[in-house]
Amino acid sequence: MRRLREISATIRREIRFYRAVALHPRTPRLAKWCLLAATAYAVTPIDLIPDFIPILGHLDDVIIIPALVGLAVWLIPADVVAECRASENR
Repeated sequence: MRRLREISATIRREIRFYRAVALHPRTPRLAKWCLLAATAYAVTPIDLIPDFIPILGHLDDVIIIPALVGLAVWLIPADVVAECRASENR
């Protein structure tokens, strides 16, 4: 149960970080679009491969969403990432 709480806290912290990064004025527009696309892909029922197909249906979610988030973070200047991470630790 403790491990589940730690995972939940980490997920909440990461979501706050991505929100702060997306709202930061120096975040490139393409990075904001990647974060928006990752969020939209995660919450909409439309997938490239439908979820009812065994294994492959969920595998596309596991690949596409982290790829979009990773691309967004890669596009964001390091000082903006550091600033947003530091603001999360306050």
